[in-house]
Amino acid sequence: MCADHMPAPAPAIGTLVRDVRRDRLGEFRGECCGRWFLRPERGGREWEAAPEDVQLADPAQRLRAGTARANARSRGEVL
Repeated sequence: MCADHMPAPAPAIGTLVRDVRRDRLGEFRGECCGRWFLRPERGGREWEAAPEDVQLADPAQRLRAGTARANARSRGEVL
């Protein structure tokens, strides 16, 4: 395997990432058999993604996600 195609190291559990294939933000939940598992940041059903389709969320995305989660928490939708 050449260095250009080395798999990306898995982020810490709970890290906000973006699945570029689905254009969707989620929290990294774990890894199994070369697939990464992501969960919507406001809770919900996990989905699988290939590591090469995932990148860290940028600062603006993290800010929007944090605001959305705080608003949902204030409405009692999440803990």
